[in-house]
Amino acid sequence: MDYKQVPQFMTDLHSRESMAALALEFLILAACRSGEVRNVQWSEVSFQNATWVIPALKMKAGREHRIPLTKPMLHIIEKVRPFSQESAFVFPSRSGLTALSDAALGSVLKRMGITGATVHGFRSSFRDWAGDATDFPREIAETALAHVVGDATERAYRRLDSFEKRTTMMNAWADYCLSDLS
Repeated sequence: MDYKQVPQFMTDLHSRESMAALALEFLILAACRSGEVRNVQWSEVSFQNATWVIPALKMKAGREHRIPLTKPMLHIIEKVRPFSQESAFVFPSRSGLTALSDAALGSVLKRMGITGATVHGFRSSFRDWAGDATDFPREIAETALAHVVGDATERAYRRLDSFEKRTTMMNAWADYCLSDLS
């Protein structure tokens, strides 16, 4: 989906109350992969630090990934908490024993009549927004997407994850995504 369409889409999505719709909204705000969001567990979320830490074993690149939780993301987590606190998963299936299915988020798009866009494509929407509509450095946007940045030498010397800069960027992304709700 073109990033310019995301605020209107988020307004439409925000009016839906299903677990899958809330997970999709969270996914868009986090710029994460579907499996990462569907499988987020309460033990990975720190309300005190407003941080979600995805363990290396769950990441495509095999490296731990810290994600700043914006206020809208925390609001979504609080909204699902009464329905999922008996589960290990923040976004559980109806049984509460497993995560939402792989098809659940895509089904939300289908029910909304969205064609030509995919769940994974919202990562591209984020990246296009960061590159075309902001002055955030390329490396910060790529790090937010958990992409490997630089060659082996550069990675050997750059060991931090620019968390504070990414927090600023993710807050700006949330403000942009939800700008039609204001």
